[in-house]
Amino acid sequence: MPLQSPRPSVSALHPLHVLLGAYPIAFFSGAFLTDIIYLNTAVMMWANFSVWLITGGLVMGVAAAIVGIGEALFSRNKSSLRPGWFHSVGNALVLGLSLWNAFVHSRDAWTSVVPTGIILSGIVTVLVVIVNWLGTSHTIRQLTGSVR
Repeated sequence: MPLQSPRPSVSALHPLHVLLGAYPIAFFSGAFLTDIIYLNTAVMMWANFSVWLITGGLVMGVAAAIVGIGEALFSRNKSSLRPGWFHSVGNALVLGLSLWNAFVHSRDAWTSVVPTGIILSGIVTVLVVIVNWLGTSHTIRQLTGSVR
């Protein structure tokens, strides 16, 4: 029976990283949704929901980043981490834009959402989905052994 190379393994922190990474996706896309509702109703409650969702996404995004950095530092297979740089830089961009968005949403009434707030929320929503999709697909390729 021929010897097979061992399947690449993921860090013990990986499940926690994936779990924490789901929260920013939900929070940032929820903020975009509440911005759209505010734009159509002008009820300030929706703008308040947006700023709380953005704040929650920032908190959970930082937590996911800390676990992701720990996962990278303690990974046994350092060569498989190269494609993860796009994921890391992309999520850093998401967090930076979201911090800016939180400051924009701290303004009064209509200017907290229109036009800058809703544009930033839309950009962040698209970015967070794409960046995390690519990060997850990299992990799946790594686990199935199709990483080059």
